[in-house]
Amino acid sequence: MATEEDDAPTGPDLAGGIPAADLPDGGMIAGHVGKDVVLLARLGDEVFAIGGLCSHYHGNLAEGLMVGDSVRCPLHHACFSLRTGEALKAPAFDNVGTWRVEREDGRIRVAEKLPKPAIPAVPSPDAGAGRFVIVGGGAAGFAAAERLRREGFQGELTILSAEADRPIDRPNLSKDNLAGQAPESWLYLKPQSFFERRGIRLELGAAVASLDARNRKVALADGRELGFDKLLLATGAEPVRLDVPGAGLPHVFTLRALPDLRAIVARVDESRTAVVVGASFIGLEVAASLIARGLSVQVVAPDERPLARVLGPEIGDFVRAEHERHGVVFHLGHRPAAIEERAVVLDDGTRLAADLVVAGIGVRPRTALAEAAGLRVERGVVVDAQLETSAPGVFAAGDIARYPYPGAESGTARIEHWVVAERMGQAAAFAMLGQARPFADVPFFWSQHYDAAIDYVGHADRWDATEIEGDIAKGDGEVRFLRRGRLLAVASLGRERDALKAERALEEVAGGVGKG
Repeated sequence: MATEEDDAPTGPDLAGGIPAADLPDGGMIAGHVGKDVVLLARLGDEVFAIGGLCSHYHGNLAEGLMVGDSVRCPLHHACFSLRTGEALKAPAFDNVGTWRVEREDGRIRVAEKLPKPAIPAVPSPDAGAGRFVIVGGGAAGFAAAERLRREGFQGELTILSAEADRPIDRPNLSKDNLAGQAPESWLYLKPQSFFERRGIRLELGAAVASLDARNRKVALADGRELGFDKLLLATGAEPVRLDVPGAGLPHVFTLRALPDLRAIVARVDESRTAVVVGASFIGLEVAASLIARGLSVQVVAPDERPLARVLGPEIGDFVRAEHERHGVVFHLGHRPAAIEERAVVLDDGTRLAADLVVAGIGVRPRTALAEAAGLRVERGVVVDAQLETSAPGVFAAGDIARYPYPGAESGTARIEHWVVAERMGQAAAFAMLGQARPFADVPFFWSQHYDAAIDYVGHADRWDATEIEGDIAKGDGEVRFLRRGRLLAVASLGRERDALKAERALEEVAGGVGKG
């Protein structure tokens, strides 16, 4: 979590100016104007000055990558316009500031800060732009609503969320918040006032019982009906539950929403030992967070190596060693046979002390609503390149959507990554507005393990060769995944800017998509 000290201005005083020769074409310099961190960037004869810290988690944009007249953050690949400071792509939703630039006598100087664009007023209910409904208040649903209003949609806009809390930054449930290093308030994507100012009707605890795509209405579990002109299904995924004796005991948890986090944290206070079932990303991040809280942690999984099916054996071995260095004990090649009040019994009879058990054994897409509505569902809700389902006017995005992806062996993919879901939501918003453009963003996700961050770009459901650069065992290198000589994905450790370059290379392979 960034602090004010982390964000303290460094570099040259840009108000005083720098020699123009210090900023070549394509170059970026981080400096400051007063207390503001400012990025100075040059594209040909044009020079831009925008806020130098990503509005997502304050990544240093000068360490990122320029792509045309935009810059990408090295931390989580958010993208900003160099011309306007607009947050073009998730996971950032807030713009950064812009400054006027002066050039004279061979020097470049940053002048006054320019005013921010006005926040859109609450749209009039009789604006006549239709009724849009979003089912799901997670990554895709929130991103779609935010983008719809940003693009000027003036009609009725409703989010029906089955969750009790307004949209949160879900990946951090298992990271800083569970570790006790960030307050719960840090999780929320936006305050309640955001939805009110933009006229977004956010209904929490609103479970949708059925969808009538032909007559364009949804029925809620409380008996109400709501009509729509266009609808986005963004129902997300739900955790797979353990199916062993004792799985329903009160000290056994999954982690998907804020109530789960609160329940686990409450149990931590009376626990000394924990067992995490599943060496998945979320399972291992939970393990690291519980270690940070002072618990003794053991991980049980049937895999030979953690994460190897996604990241390959080399990074899998690195991840295991990193966790073992911090005290985690692994029981690989095993499954739980039963859970008792203070223990987990493995399939070989081994008993592990467990005051707390957290299962991270995967998720399954929530497709029941779509299936009951007669939408085409094949291991996910099938959508076209514009994210429209088999029912006209009904779109799907996020964990439930199976969409055309050229890097997948079958030609389609369903990807359970947070940034992908947010960007799909943004793309669905354009499609709902009649500004359809193929969704072809290169998938990206990150995973944090103590001080080691893993960046992954692309999608390799299966590969037949890898290329390794650097020293993975020392946490500095990358693995490139190929099939029949074609680059599919890149996983990297300690090479954030290289991950951005790999993302750009994959875009070019796919035909230059994702230029922003």
